[in-house]
Amino acid sequence: MKVAYVFITPRCASYKLGQMILPQLEAGTHGVEVIGMFFFDDNTFVLRKGDPIGERLAKVAREKNILLMMCDMCALERNLAEGSPRWCDPVTGEGLTEPRECHAVNTVEGVQVGCFPDLYNALAPNPPDQVISL
Repeated sequence: MKVAYVFITPRCASYKLGQMILPQLEAGTHGVEVIGMFFFDDNTFVLRKGDPIGERLAKVAREKNILLMMCDMCALERNLAEGSPRWCDPVTGEGLTEPRECHAVNTVEGVQVGCFPDLYNALAPNPPDQVISL
C-alpha cells in the first residue's frame, strides 16, 4: 500500500514523524510505501537545514523517492521560502489561474514548496492509496 502523510497538528512532525515514522522508515519496518509528505504550520520547521529530523528525513526521502513538500504560505511566513503564494493573491485573497514563483530557502535537500494543486500534480504519476493526516 502507498501512503502520503499530511502533517497538520502541532508537534506532529517533531514527535510522530521524528520519533515513530522516521525511525521505522530508516529501519525498513514501516510496513507501507510512503510516497509523499506535506507539512503545514510550524511542522515546516523540521525541514530547516541542519535540523536533525529534517536531515535524516531528507536522506530517507532521497533513498526512497519520497516527496517532501511544505505549504507555500506556511513556509513564507516562517522564512523557509522566498517568492509569493503560488495560487492566491496575498492582498485580495483571490485565487489565481497561473501559479506564482515560490521556492524553498534554508531547508534540507529536496524540499519543494507548494499548495494543494502542486501536491496533487506531484503525486498524480504515483498516487497514494491512502492519505493520512496527523
